[in-house]
Amino acid sequence: MARALTSKGEATRARIITGAAARIRTHGVAATTLDDIREQTATSKSQLFHYFPGGREDLLLAVARHEADQVLADQQPQLGALTSWAAWEGWRDRVLARYQAQGRDCPLGGLLTQVGRATPGAQAVVAELMGRWEAELAAGVAAMRATGQVGAEVDPARHAAALLAGVQGGVLMLMSTGRLTYLQAALDVGIGALRHAGR
Repeated sequence: MARALTSKGEATRARIITGAAARIRTHGVAATTLDDIREQTATSKSQLFHYFPGGREDLLLAVARHEADQVLADQQPQLGALTSWAAWEGWRDRVLARYQAQGRDCPLGGLLTQVGRATPGAQAVVAELMGRWEAELAAGVAAMRATGQVGAEVDPARHAAALLAGVQGGVLMLMSTGRLTYLQAALDVGIGALRHAGR
C-alpha cells in the first residue's frame, strides 16, 4: 500500500488481515468472501476498500504476506540463533512440529493459488519469504564456521540453499502424501551433511 497510514490506520489494517487469516484458516480461501471478512472483522465495505483498494486480490496478498511471516515466526527463536548443534537440532524439531500441526493444508499455498501463483504479487511474496529464510540459515552456517564447528571452506550460502530446497521438497511431499517422513529425512540429511562439511 503506497500511502502512509496513521498508527490507528495501521492497527485497523492489521486487524483486518489477522481476522481474514483466521477466517481463511477455518473455512478455506475459496469459501471466504469479502462479506465474510467484513463480518469477521466488524469492518465496513468502505473501510475494507480504503485499506485494500484492489479488493479481494489485494487483501489476499496481504494475508499471504501475513502467513509467510508466520512461517518464519513459527521457527523462532531457534532459526535466529543457529550457533550450536543443539540449536540446529532444536530448529529441526521446531520445523517438524510446525508442519506436523499444519498437515496437508497449506494456508499460504491456498492463498497464492487463489491470487494466481504467476502474478507479480504472489511471486514477490514467495521470493521474499524464501530470501529471508535462506538468509537466516546462511547466518547460522556462517556462525558455525566462525566458531570452527564446521570447516573454514564451507560456503554458507550454498549450504543454506541446499537445506531450504530440502525443506521445501519435504513440505511438498507432506502435502502430496500426508507423510512427514520426507521432511524429517531432508532435515536430518541436510544437518548431517553440514556436520561433516569440511571435516
